[in-house]
Amino acid sequence: MRFTILLLLLLIKLPVNGQALYFPPLTGTNWDTISPASLGWCTQYVDTIADFNAQRGSKAFLILKDGKIAVEQYYGTFTRDSLWYWASAGKTLTSFLTGIAQEEGYLDITRPTSDYLGTGWTSAPLAKEQLITVRNQLTMTSGLDDLTGDPYCTLPSCLQYEADAGTRWAYHNAPYTLLDTVIESATGQNFNTYFNSRIRNRIGMNGFWFPNGYNNIYGSTARSMARFGLLMLNRGIWDQDTLLHDTAYYHAMINPSQNLNKSYGYLWWLNGKQSFMLPYSQFVFGGSLSPDAPSDMYSGIGKNSQVVSVIPSQQMVIIRMGNSPDTNDVSLIYVNELWEELNKLFCTPTGMHDPVSRSFALYPNPANDAVMIRGAAEDTRISVYDLEGVLLKATIGNTFSVRHFSPGIYLVSITLKDGSRSMHRLAIE
Repeated sequence: MRFTILLLLLLIKLPVNGQALYFPPLTGTNWDTISPASLGWCTQYVDTIADFNAQRGSKAFLILKDGKIAVEQYYGTFTRDSLWYWASAGKTLTSFLTGIAQEEGYLDITRPTSDYLGTGWTSAPLAKEQLITVRNQLTMTSGLDDLTGDPYCTLPSCLQYEADAGTRWAYHNAPYTLLDTVIESATGQNFNTYFNSRIRNRIGMNGFWFPNGYNNIYGSTARSMARFGLLMLNRGIWDQDTLLHDTAYYHAMINPSQNLNKSYGYLWWLNGKQSFMLPYSQFVFGGSLSPDAPSDMYSGIGKNSQVVSVIPSQQMVIIRMGNSPDTNDVSLIYVNELWEELNKLFCTPTGMHDPVSRSFALYPNPANDAVMIRGAAEDTRISVYDLEGVLLKATIGNTFSVRHFSPGIYLVSITLKDGSRSMHRLAIE
C-alpha cells in the first residue's frame, strides 16, 4: 500500500513524455539551472538571442526546460528582481482564477454575466444582455461593440450591442476586465485577496494587480511569470499541490473555445490551428498563428509583447518582458520572429514545416518598391492586408508593387490553383 501511494505521487509529477519537472522552492531565490550545452543546443546562438531581444526593446527573457532555467537574460538596468507589467498576458491569470472559482462552486461560466453584475451592466437591450455569459467573457464573444468609443471602458454607456453573444469574436478588453468584478461578486472576496490565496502564494509568485484607467493589470518579476508558465505546463499542479482539479476546464482554456477564431481558447492564444484572427480585426487569416513555433504552443500575449508561452511537447516555458519590438499593440509577429531565432538555438527546427509556406519567400523583405515571390508561378493569387485585416491589394502573378504603401508591417496571402494558402510577413520601409 505504501509503495502504491509513493508510485502514484511520482506519476503525478511526470508529464506525458516521462521526464519529471523541477519546481523551485516557494521562497528564496534558488532555482536550479540547466546548461544549453547539456541539452545539445547550439550554444553559439545564445548570444544571438540576446542581441535579437536587446534590439527589440526587451527587458527580460527566460527559457525553462523541464522546469529548470536554461536561459536567463536581462537588458539594460533591468534585473532578476525588477518588476514589470504583464499587460494582456495577465488575462491568462484571470482565466485560471475563473476556473478555480467555478470549481469551488462560486460561479458557473455558463450562467449570464448579469447573474453576478446585475442587469444593466451594458447598454444592450435586456434580452440581448441576458445572452452574454461568463464564458463569452472568457472567449471574447460577448457581441459587444469593440470598434466604437473606448474599448477599455467598462461603463454601461460604453458597452453597446453589436451582435448576439457567441456569434462574433472580437478582442474586446472591457468585457474581459469585468471578469474581475464577476469573481469578486461571486466569491464575496477582494479580487487581489482571492488571487493571492488561490494562485500567487501557492506557487511562490510575487507581484500585485494595480488599476490603470479602466484596466486591472498585473505586475511582477520575470521569474514570477515563469512560475505561472510552469504551473500551466504541469496542468495546474505545482509540485504536489493541485491548484485546479477541473481537468475539463484546464483543457478548455488551451483549446479552441469557438469556431470563429480557432486560435483562441479561454484568454489564451493557440498555435497550430487552421486559421486565426487578430485584435481589432474581423478578418480570418488562414494558417497558423506562429508557423515557426511548435504547433502545441499556447501563449499569453500582452501589449508591447509581454509573453508567456508554454510548449508541452518540449517541456518548455518561454518568457519575454519589455518595451514594444515594433509598432503593434499586441505583436503576434514578434513571437514568430523570436521562434525563427530559437530554432537556430535548438539546432533542429521545432516549427510545423508547412510545405506551402516553406516553398515561398518574399524578396526583398523589407521592401520599398517591387516584391518578388520566389517559387511562385505566374498564376498565383496574391493578397496584401494591413494588420487589421483590411485588403489593400489583390493581384495575380509572382511579383507585385508596394511603391505607394506606407512604411510598416503587412501580411501577404499567397493562394495556389489547388486552393492551398500561406501567409507571410512583409516589412515596407
